Amino acid sequence: MSSYTISNTKLNPNRVFILQKSEIEKRLDPFYYVPELLELERKVLAKQPKKLRYYVKGIASGATPKTAEVEKYYSDEKNGKPFLRVQNLSPTGILEFDDCKYINEETHNGMLKRSQVSEGDLLVKITGVGRMAVASVAPENFEGNINQHVCIIKTGNKEISETLAAYLNSDIGEKLASRRSTGGTRPALDYPALLSIPIIEDKRILEITKKVIEQKKQNEAEAERLLSSIDNYLLGELGINLPEPPENTLGNRMFTVSLKDISGGRFDPFYNQEYFKGLFNAINNCKYEVISLKQAITKLSKGTEVGSKEYVSDGFSFVRVADMDDFNIKVNSTDKKISANTFHKLKKFYKPNVGEVLYTKDGTIGFCVVVEKDEDYIISGGILRIATNDNFNNYLLKCLLSLNLYKQLSDRISIGTVIKHLTLNDWLNIQIPIPPLDKQKEIAEHISGIREQAQKLKDKTKEALKEASKKIENILLN
Repeated sequence: MSSYTISNTKLNPNRVFILQKSEIEKRLDPFYYVPELLELERKVLAKQPKKLRYYVKGIASGATPKTAEVEKYYSDEKNGKPFLRVQNLSPTGILEFDDCKYINEETHNGMLKRSQVSEGDLLVKITGVGRMAVASVAPENFEGNINQHVCIIKTGNKEISETLAAYLNSDIGEKLASRRSTGGTRPALDYPALLSIPIIEDKRILEITKKVIEQKKQNEAEAERLLSSIDNYLLGELGINLPEPPENTLGNRMFTVSLKDISGGRFDPFYNQEYFKGLFNAINNCKYEVISLKQAITKLSKGTEVGSKEYVSDGFSFVRVADMDDFNIKVNSTDKKISANTFHKLKKFYKPNVGEVLYTKDGTIGFCVVVEKDEDYIISGGILRIATNDNFNNYLLKCLLSLNLYKQLSDRISIGTVIKHLTLNDWLNIQIPIPPLDKQKEIAEHISGIREQAQKLKDKTKEALKEASKKIENILLN
């Protein structure tokens, strides 16, 4: 075999290569023997590293309680424990809670007791597409839990966990982890493979990572300041002067209403708070004519539910409420996929069109995004598709519905405790300002500019991470 060579120099040597029979280990898949990865492994092993298992005092992974039994297993942020998934892990080593689920105390201390997470624990992604072994460390005073796609490693020392996270999040760590993963459409790391990753100890790795984290915090703070300014700008342009929210005192929480005012309507106290009357007055007294939300809409429909039997490991994205926020439709990172056959059956009715406004009506109510790209995905039943008429700018409608003011009004007319549901008829009767079209366009373009500035700050963090990874590789291998 050693006499054979590949003469075609145009071929990628990491995709087409010859392997000696004596070089084959237990694995037969080609990716494990990619020359680039073999060379990296050789360089790392030359540093006489310890294996990850050396640092492990305990290891476990969680499970996902049935989403069909929400009342039994899940809770809200105020009353529950964070239920961490892959999307909550970050290559900075810091947990991100923007899209976090919560489980109740009974689930945390019962069904998922073995996978409880506390301060200083190392959390590592062990299943899923994209970067493998993304790692984060549980912050101070943290109590939470994880699903089956994440594992918890007890190191007994927060600094050790942070150093390991910094190493695993580097390109070196990711490549070594990916080499050990198995599975085609949904790669996975079993415990022996994960614990066999060679670790080069060097405190400079953590120092570099901490600098990136500090820059990330600064960039995010500035981006948040910019995004927060959108509400004040839009309210000012529309001439909406909001009343001061009442102090959270017992006296303000106690009030009376006459029976005739609530007869035939809702009896819950939150719905009938006096504060909401002030919000309605502020809208009606704005600079411009007001119309009902339904008067700005020409087409309204919702997505569908395909059922868990239709989910596949690799296919077209099935976008649910958890895959949206006020700025993005996370098409490429959805947890759920459907087959090509199912997608083509449903796309005529449930694939969003460019220019439509998507709005979440169940669970987390009020996330709102304009569809800007023609992409192939189906939306779930918890998401509305909205088309505006010719007199209303679609992006302005998105900005209005994303205002905290309109989130409060949507929350007011929702029903349900653990999972909330929007009452559509009431929602469509909410009043909104309608400026002249040229003013609508001016406002929409200004807000779009603010969002672009915020996105550039977030992009700086990504660039800083790439730079840090290069520095770490240089330190470890040279």
